[in-house]
Amino acid sequence: MTFDQVLLAAAAFGAGVLNSIAGGGTFLTFPALVYTGVPVVAANATSAVAVFPGYLGAIGGFRKEITQFERSRLMKITLLTIVGGLVGSLLLLVSSNQAFSVVVPFLLAMATLAFTFGGHIRRWLADHSDSYSNSPLSIVFVAVYGGYFNGGLGIVLLALFSLWGMRDLNLMNGLKNLVSFIISAISVATFAAAGIVAWQPAILMAVAAAIGGYMGAPLARVLPVTVVRTIVILVGSVLSVVFFHRAFFAIG
Repeated sequence: MTFDQVLLAAAAFGAGVLNSIAGGGTFLTFPALVYTGVPVVAANATSAVAVFPGYLGAIGGFRKEITQFERSRLMKITLLTIVGGLVGSLLLLVSSNQAFSVVVPFLLAMATLAFTFGGHIRRWLADHSDSYSNSPLSIVFVAVYGGYFNGGLGIVLLALFSLWGMRDLNLMNGLKNLVSFIISAISVATFAAAGIVAWQPAILMAVAAAIGGYMGAPLARVLPVTVVRTIVILVGSVLSVVFFHRAFFAIG
């Protein structure tokens, strides 16, 4: 294997581990692809493909919680998620590499902040939300973000569910994984049809991410979540600075 292949496999493996423990895997897969020379738009699309298999396993793990939702409400959420995910994916297709390079630092910074303060935001929203029946239309906007850029999606979804008035974290995680899977499926199909996925690294990374996700379960039992969260926050912060510099101070 070449150095680039080893780097991509290692990043994807680490992403699988992170996603199974605390989330934040995109912070590893996306910059690794950019570093190895994949254009930023294609890197974002390829990263989505790389982490996609992990969502299917997560749905299986939360099948019991997902089936507890009212079928009509779940269908409405699913349809709205498909619409938002498709819009976000199509927005990426019409974004040039130059334009996306400018947007990426802000997306990385926002995802890092969401990851850092997600628990506080979720608790605040839970304290200030008084109705479980809040309209799920708001999920369209989150799905657009997820279709465009996957980083920090899980944290944003949990915050949204708190705003809806949900309190059971297991139910929230079940719905989060279902919505994430739907958005990723739409994104992967859209990016594949548009021909912007770098398939060779995508397949390599998908396999490594799946292995990392499987290995993450026992690691989650021995690694303190605070340690993992600290690593993700540091990585996200450093990458935000690096991509800000790349976009605004390294031109020419």
